[in-house]
Amino acid sequence: MNIRAFIARHGLRPAYYLFAAVVLVRLIALVQLSASPFLLPSGGDMHFYDSWAQRILRGESAANVAFYGLPGYAYLLAFIYKVCGYGPFVPGLLQALLDGGTALLIFRLTLLLLTQNRARSTTTPSPATQPRELVAWLAGFAWAFFVPAQAYSAILMPTAWVIFVFWLIVWRIAEIKHAPSPRESLLLGLLVGVTATAVATILFLIPLVLAATWIKPRKIDNRIRAAFAALVLLLGVFVGTAPCWVHNYFIARDPVVLSAHSGINFWIGNNPDANGYPKFPPGLRAGQSAMLEDSIRAAESAAGRPLPRAEVSRFWSEKAKHYIAGNFTDWLRLLARKFRNFWSAFQYDDLSIITILREEGVIFPGIYFGLVAALAVPGMILQWRNPTARWVALAILVHLCALLPVFVTERYRLPIVPGLLVFAASGLSILHESIARARMRIVFIYFALLVVSTLFVSWPQRDRALWALDAYNSGRQSLESNNYAMAERKLLLARSYVPDNAETNFALGNLRLAQNQRDDASAFYRETLRVDPRHKGALNNLGVIALEAHDLPAARLYFTAALAQDRHDAKTHFLLAKTAAAEGDLPNAQREIAEALKIAPAQPEFLELEKELARRQ
Repeated sequence: MNIRAFIARHGLRPAYYLFAAVVLVRLIALVQLSASPFLLPSGGDMHFYDSWAQRILRGESAANVAFYGLPGYAYLLAFIYKVCGYGPFVPGLLQALLDGGTALLIFRLTLLLLTQNRARSTTTPSPATQPRELVAWLAGFAWAFFVPAQAYSAILMPTAWVIFVFWLIVWRIAEIKHAPSPRESLLLGLLVGVTATAVATILFLIPLVLAATWIKPRKIDNRIRAAFAALVLLLGVFVGTAPCWVHNYFIARDPVVLSAHSGINFWIGNNPDANGYPKFPPGLRAGQSAMLEDSIRAAESAAGRPLPRAEVSRFWSEKAKHYIAGNFTDWLRLLARKFRNFWSAFQYDDLSIITILREEGVIFPGIYFGLVAALAVPGMILQWRNPTARWVALAILVHLCALLPVFVTERYRLPIVPGLLVFAASGLSILHESIARARMRIVFIYFALLVVSTLFVSWPQRDRALWALDAYNSGRQSLESNNYAMAERKLLLARSYVPDNAETNFALGNLRLAQNQRDDASAFYRETLRVDPRHKGALNNLGVIALEAHDLPAARLYFTAALAQDRHDAKTHFLLAKTAAAEGDLPNAQREIAEALKIAPAQPEFLELEKELARRQ
């Protein structure tokens, strides 16, 4: 029985089967994730959103400061936890359904593009012509086995939500024959605005919707009506983003539109050490929460006073602008590198969650960005005269423009993949048609474009530190889950790529410390300090080892050096107080524990040491 007969007998359209198939693949991955140690986030951006949502539920969200991190996804998680109870499974289930919706949008866009191609063709279809619905169905189904999409739909990240909304808007613009009405413009603006509270890059779709308002033919040829539609679009965005700017301007009294962390992101993407990926400059730790804390402390330390969030953002933005102005030629090279990173087959997953879930067997083997991008470029160029192809290509372009001011990661460029799948499927369809009709000129052009795109996409990445990233992150997360054998294998692999990386040596030191091999741990910490003499973690841990060995002068030196890097670290003040107490220096011990309690007044071990010192006094 062929596919058409099967569908006709069961009375369902291909789109229903596509949605069900993609959701099924996502649910299998979600169930496998639930049986793994990675369902509950222990660190990284997933933990950042999860802990923020839990603080919201406890009523601990700070109302007196502007948002420092986009709040939309955290509040969505808090709502889901409130209604369904705590657990990442329900958010993962909703994201599986959204990914099924994204597959449907790929199907609809591909079908629309192929239909327009057929309408423009003046020749009789060839007997070898493939059904358009089958090509569109395969394009949508490819999304089910796109490996990064599998990973990011299962974990606590807003990626699946923004991808669905992004392509819902693009599909609507491409499908309608006339310019959006004022009512539809308002709805699209609201959708963009609400989504921007979770992922701000979607704001770059606004020019695309405005272009549709002016370029597409209007039912009533009235420029005033078109201007009104554009105005209500912006009004919708203004209202949709209101939860952010109302809180920041009127509750926190800090002039921040969405989130004040845009300044530090701009600096990470534009500084002397930038490489087009999120390479953290000296003084900033990796990880969303740690990076945000460090950026606030560094800005306040430079200013010598506490700063509102808007001034923190301005501090980092000014540093980035100063770098650009003083190194304009280098910055242009950096932009070119970001452009290459955007299209590269090299997978820079700053969370390394893709590799971890793939190695653990949580997600299925499948296709990656390089293959899809290489196949998409010929389709994009050959289809440029097609109206739908232009809208899809412009959507990809505006998303590229959204990333160039900052940096590129696998999850940041994931939103363009549905459009690339549309072009890859339609390009292969053109190739099939051209071979069937013996149009050798088109066949030659297609393969020439494919060779060029393959060479461009697969241009080798020679920075060994980038190749070490996945191994390092996998090893660090294995260490956090007490899988010491996996942690050792991964961290030693990362060190083989870059022996002089401070964080890799520090992680190996932590591994040896967890294995109770203190001499080896000390050796790795000293190697960390050789590379980065100001590494606070290595200084602290060497101090702890010295304190346990009753080498009190060495412990005091290490803790003092660690405090020189961060005077606001309560744990280091506590450790220095313990050291001073062991030396019999009670005044210094009391002074240090008082500093620790100023920063963390409810920490039980700090309170206990304070009572002990009071008794001894």
